Amino acid sequence: MEQHTVQTPYMVGAVHFYSAELASGLALFDTGPPSPEGEACLRASVDLSRLKYLFITHCHVDHYGLTNFVLENSSAEIFISRKDAIKFERHAERIECISALLNQNGFNKEFISKLHDTFKQHKIFPAIPEHYRIVEESPEIAALGINWTSCPGHSQSDLVYLVGDAAVTGDILLRNIFQAPLLDIDLESFVGRFRNYEAYCASLLKLAQLRDFRIMPGHRNCIESLDEAVLFYVKTLLERAAQVLPWRRFPMNEIIERLFLGRLTDPFLVYLKVSEVMFMLDFIENPSLLKASLEQIGLFDEVSEFFSAVACC
Repeated sequence: MEQHTVQTPYMVGAVHFYSAELASGLALFDTGPPSPEGEACLRASVDLSRLKYLFITHCHVDHYGLTNFVLENSSAEIFISRKDAIKFERHAERIECISALLNQNGFNKEFISKLHDTFKQHKIFPAIPEHYRIVEESPEIAALGINWTSCPGHSQSDLVYLVGDAAVTGDILLRNIFQAPLLDIDLESFVGRFRNYEAYCASLLKLAQLRDFRIMPGHRNCIESLDEAVLFYVKTLLERAAQVLPWRRFPMNEIIERLFLGRLTDPFLVYLKVSEVMFMLDFIENPSLLKASLEQIGLFDEVSEFFSAVACC
């Protein structure tokens, strides 16, 4: 498994994508961003004329933005998760549902309109791939020597790919980065928001099974210890939940106002922080869920003091 790195025009900075020689041909895991730098890096890193497979960990723009570029310059088969396919197929409906969730939490039509403009301006949602296959509906993937597991939490659609002793984890495991899940509609029902906190707690049990793998993250060069990555994320969650705790009874728009004292004005940054605060509030409402997962994977003692300071209030 070979790591390739390219800078992005987004606040996340550099992103990694990976290539691997399988018995049946060359495979690529994620693509990098849809930018001239991204295209140049992809061409320099991967022999597109030989590429047979492209596997996407999750369809955030920095990870799948060059999918159509790959389609135009290779004969590779494209594989994405079922949840990402739903996002593509019902994109307009999904955006309207996210808008409704924001409106229910105190954000008016003017704010939502500005957020939509920001989505378009920054091309948050690049072009839908012209054709693709669904990982969950493709049992032949196992014959390629690739296993996968669904680990939602960063998004609904996070997949981890296992190739030999390597685990390509996208953004679900990162070193010293807290990637708050985004507020989204539940893609199974399109009723109510997706519960990222519950999903992350369940995914922790799957992530713990990767301890003997080489973790190939979406950002930062490497992860030497899976446990350290999980503990950083959980400690950050607890620290930020403590900041939210005094305001937990207030409407969401007021929580954002009080936490950031009116300094947060960019609609997209507000959306990111709303998503993060909802994640914290879900923890505050049901801390025992995270505790149970951490106990099961043997990490609760490492955060017990942090946990008690928030969960006992």
